[in-house]
Amino acid sequence: MKIIDQHGFLLNHKIVLFLCLFGMVSCRHETKEFSASVPDEWYRNSIVYNLDVDVFNDSDGDGIGDFKGLAEKLSYLDSLGIEVLWLSPFQPTPDKDDGYDVSDYYGIDPRLGTMADFDGFISEAKKHNIKIIMDMVLNHTSIEHPWYKKARSDSSVKYRSRYVWSKTKPRDFDEGMVFEGFQSETWSYDEVAGRYYFHRFYDFQPDLNYRNREVQQEAIKILRFWSAKGIKGFRLDAVPFIIDVPESGAAKPAKMFGVLDSIVRGAKSIDNQTLLLGEANVEPKENIDYFGEKGERLQMMFNFYVNQYLFYSMATGKTGTLIRALNETRLKPPHSQWAYFLRNHDEIDLGRLSKSQRNKVYEKFGPEANMQLYKRGIRRRLAPMLHNPERIKMAYSILYSLPGAPVIRSGEEIGMGDDLTLAERLSVRTPMQWNSMENAGFSTAQKTFRPVVSMGEYAYQKVNVASQLSDKESLLNFIKLLISVRKSLPELGVSDWQVLDLGNDAVLAIAYKTPSGKITIIHNFGDKATEVTLPLTGKQKVLVGSWQAGENGRLKMEPYGRLWLKG
Repeated sequence: MKIIDQHGFLLNHKIVLFLCLFGMVSCRHETKEFSASVPDEWYRNSIVYNLDVDVFNDSDGDGIGDFKGLAEKLSYLDSLGIEVLWLSPFQPTPDKDDGYDVSDYYGIDPRLGTMADFDGFISEAKKHNIKIIMDMVLNHTSIEHPWYKKARSDSSVKYRSRYVWSKTKPRDFDEGMVFEGFQSETWSYDEVAGRYYFHRFYDFQPDLNYRNREVQQEAIKILRFWSAKGIKGFRLDAVPFIIDVPESGAAKPAKMFGVLDSIVRGAKSIDNQTLLLGEANVEPKENIDYFGEKGERLQMMFNFYVNQYLFYSMATGKTGTLIRALNETRLKPPHSQWAYFLRNHDEIDLGRLSKSQRNKVYEKFGPEANMQLYKRGIRRRLAPMLHNPERIKMAYSILYSLPGAPVIRSGEEIGMGDDLTLAERLSVRTPMQWNSMENAGFSTAQKTFRPVVSMGEYAYQKVNVASQLSDKESLLNFIKLLISVRKSLPELGVSDWQVLDLGNDAVLAIAYKTPSGKITIIHNFGDKATEVTLPLTGKQKVLVGSWQAGENGRLKMEPYGRLWLKG
């Protein structure tokens, strides 16, 4: 039995000298080798659950979810085994981008309740020992934010310099767009200001200028405010764009890592255990820049790289590229951690796959044009994509067995479907399906602010929490089992691990070396039964799944089979 070679970080970026000299960009030194075995921290093994308050539970019958409704469902989340609840944006917003266009960083969207309701929710969460982290959109504001209104009408440095402007249209005005097919430019003309303003996202989301120390200080003030309110961490939206220097070019903009250092220090100034979970979809060689060589920057990042190759492996039934992705992101600094996921609130981003690889995933999981988004992703939920109960269970078994913190999106635990009649990413942001009553038990309103999935195979009458709780074989009860087993094995988040070569490219096998013994987890990505050679002593305890003896003492695995062994 061979151990597949591991790979470290490649650090060959160019540093922009003048920014470095002024402390805006961190100058990196020669990188160090790190072990995959890392110290334990509260976030390292946390079971994370993401939700939008507005589609989770409506307490007052106005058709939109709220904090009182969310508080009512904390017992459910507790019973599921959730330890960290990640809330999508809930601050005041014109809601042109589902809350990612913030107009007031210090308030609560009035549709979701009051600050008192929020405080009450935080208090209830503490009773359930559930930590709350929140989405924080610091890269840009809404065009309706008072800062921008002052910036466009007041040419003085104080306000205008909070955003990024150009007197003339930049040559790369139509490059670097995040929402390809829905954006035509990243520099738009403001007639009131008489200038072009930069917006990496939609034109109603102008980017803040982080070369401005006042903007940096305001970002820290915002983080400190919510930390004092009981927030234990922040999912930082679009981290690479926060620290971009737009004027340096759309292709390879300079990065102000000194700004990230400042934000991190400020966020931890009230509570040094505050978690910063970064959305940074970057190449493996760039990970060290965001973690920090000593783990002093972002404690956690989403592993988009592995996620993309996981879907490619599920599409092909071959694990080679996934194994390479795991190995390329294997090593990280002490105190740093990966957050692994299957689906989130956005599209599945396949942008780092080759065109042929991406097309293979499209062919299997999103063959229709309406299922694809931004020329790089798929806007579907997991259950309709995989469309096979055993394959779905295999996927979640993989998620909870990976060497990091597992993150699940609300509704995924029951296999909710999507609504492709809704625009862009809203297709996977439909109301939670609690039971078979009207509006899926989400709201008593005659009309909900976003439609509940009510037709087809994934209609709420067929897919809901209540029916699955009473079904021992349901996806919900299987995921509860996985979470329970994962919580009993904290070693998975802190121990050294290796991918085993079992001579079968349909199989992924990961072995963890722990003080309490060896943990081996095996998955068959193939749609046919297969056999592998694995030394078994007869003393191994089966934690998840089952196995049969094949020929010549080989281990036989069913299609999409999963097996967790300890000992």
